[in-house]
Amino acid sequence: MNFIKRAWLNLIARKGRSLLLILVTGAIMLFVMAGLLIKSAASQAVANAKSSVGATITLTANRQAAFKKMRSGSSGTPGGQPGGQPPSLTLTPVKLSSAKEIAKLDYVSGYSVAVSASANAKNFDAISTSSASSQGPSGMTTSRGDISLSGVSSTSSSSSFADGTDKLTKGRGLKTSDVGTNNVVIESELATQNSLKVGDTITVKATSGTKKTHALKIVGIYKAKSTATATMGPGASDPANTIFTSYTLANTLKGSKYQGTADSVVFTVSTPSQVAAVKKQASKLVSSKYSLSLDDQNYQMVKTSMSSVTSFADKVVWLVAIAGTIILALIVILMIRERRYEIGILMAMGESRFKIIAQFFVELFVVLLVGVGIAAAGGTFVGNRLAAQVTASASSTSTGQTASQMLGGKGGAPSGQAPAGGPSGQMPGSARTGAATQQKQTKLAVKVTAKDVALLFGLGLAIILLAILAAAAGILRLQPKMILIQ
Repeated sequence: MNFIKRAWLNLIARKGRSLLLILVTGAIMLFVMAGLLIKSAASQAVANAKSSVGATITLTANRQAAFKKMRSGSSGTPGGQPGGQPPSLTLTPVKLSSAKEIAKLDYVSGYSVAVSASANAKNFDAISTSSASSQGPSGMTTSRGDISLSGVSSTSSSSSFADGTDKLTKGRGLKTSDVGTNNVVIESELATQNSLKVGDTITVKATSGTKKTHALKIVGIYKAKSTATATMGPGASDPANTIFTSYTLANTLKGSKYQGTADSVVFTVSTPSQVAAVKKQASKLVSSKYSLSLDDQNYQMVKTSMSSVTSFADKVVWLVAIAGTIILALIVILMIRERRYEIGILMAMGESRFKIIAQFFVELFVVLLVGVGIAAAGGTFVGNRLAAQVTASASSTSTGQTASQMLGGKGGAPSGQAPAGGPSGQMPGSARTGAATQQKQTKLAVKVTAKDVALLFGLGLAIILLAILAAAAGILRLQPKMILIQ
């Protein structure tokens, strides 16, 4: 009798045992499939991160160089400066002409400009108005107004709008086409207190330079998620007093000498793996008065967390494969002990040991086909549930490590260099965006493909082959005469 036919008849005759084999094999294949899917999705997530997560390079004044110059200039003068005045720190504003040169480099997909200024409200009332003195970028003492101006290329490029801290509620945000205009976006609390709406005009007075008054047109109203500020204290202005303007208007209010400059410029690098090379090229285009700091924490966080996920998926595949081999080998051995009499009769009839082993292989092969079908049908569901748990754990660990590094002074601004910021302690460019993005879990796109099914089938075939070979020793030792006598 053909051993293939015998295998088929045996599977039908022993339905209970066949069902048990299918359930065991299906469970093994399902977890192996989940491991393969998570590993594949994690690799794809890392590949996508290279193009979607992004990295940035921030160009600001070099505070270390400014401090060094201040100390060297005051070392020979008692009291620091003539007249016994304390030494002052002079920071050089970033030239936009240099920023445009850097923007032409390969892998730089765009840049955003940030300028901080202040003014005093004229035809409206600021919230919790307070005035103070602050040190301007030129080292001269200037008066801080009750209104904080955040000059940007566009509100969409502002970190507070990008990470959801500020949200537009009425009108529109600032666009690159608003550069050179007096269009502004104000906070909703400021608008409510002064009964202002989109289309109205407000007037502010500059606190430096010629101290001219400027009429500003409201084109949008935003809502700040938080009313707290990182720099609350004497002289600090309420966050609701922050008005977003074009960077050209902010420079105009600061004074004519600031035209064509910025407090900081953030460049977006389209390929994070090239961010170090871009920074090296950019450093050749600027003088030592400026500092370049890179931020690829988003990419590194995704890469680190996905490495943990990939490692976990590898362990799942190996552990389930080894456990599956052992379980199936034990089942086959028990099958052999149960069917000793059948094997003895077949061997007495002249059936070769090879064909008997092949019969067991055919039986498990049919069971494997059904098990792979179950795994293919349920792999996406199990893979998604398992991936969600693993990525949550990996993201929490990675975020905690990043937070610890930032608190400990690692991964932040270079030593001695404070981040150039906007009003109320805002971080420039995408720094806050990166911090917020790191707290989001990376979602894995778990999807069963024909390649995954083929790979699973190959692993399943290897598992049943190893199980059969482990049990073959029992078949080869059997002697038909002894079996029949017993």
